[in-house]
Amino acid sequence: MAINYYKGRICLNVLGGSLKNAEEIYAAAEKHVVVGVLSANYPDVPSAVEDMKKYMDVLEGNLSVGLGGGNPAQWKAVADIAKEIKANHFNQTFSAVGWTRANVGCEEAHINSLVSPSGKPGFVKISTGAISSKCQDPVLAPVDTAIAMIREMGGNSIKFFPMGGLKCREELKAVAEACARNQFILEPTGGIDLENFREILQIILDAGVEKMIPHVYSSIIDKASGDTRIEDVKKLMEIVKELV
Repeated sequence: MAINYYKGRICLNVLGGSLKNAEEIYAAAEKHVVVGVLSANYPDVPSAVEDMKKYMDVLEGNLSVGLGGGNPAQWKAVADIAKEIKANHFNQTFSAVGWTRANVGCEEAHINSLVSPSGKPGFVKISTGAISSKCQDPVLAPVDTAIAMIREMGGNSIKFFPMGGLKCREELKAVAEACARNQFILEPTGGIDLENFREILQIILDAGVEKMIPHVYSSIIDKASGDTRIEDVKKLMEIVKELV
């Protein structure tokens, strides 16, 4: 089963705190969701693969294999997991997209490419890898060029992270407009909550983006249990339905 966008436009991405939580999220979002499980939560790739197989079953493949807070050091863990787990969604740094596409061995899996705000609307930081992210001088690229490079590497979308909610509103707008021009999927990520979710989605929809996968993580997680709050998932879906 492929990623299930609501009315062909929006699919949620939220974290699963447990197998039961993931199953409940999937039902609450009416299957319009990819549920994130972070590679950083496991001591090694074999243990991640063993556990993620269970998530694949309950989510009908709609598992999102995550880095863990956009941690570039996890790039190889995600790429190695892709050899064994044919999930519908993978999170990856810009420079490791091609490695991951080769490892997953199919065209169907969705692989995003992490690029970051640059401080300059119309440009994104593409030096988001484990080594390049530590360089003193970051590499900035026009969004349209970054999209072309992601396509060449076998990627399917821009993961724009960390946004800080609406702190980089003008940059988000420019990224969305570029995605619309290039018929490319956008994944806004970082600081999204129930208060700003509607406005962020509206900016992206107004730009004409065809498909998006908004990531809503820590703001809807119960700190005591570590689970994503099911009622909040339902609230997110209500907003999606109102907008699309």
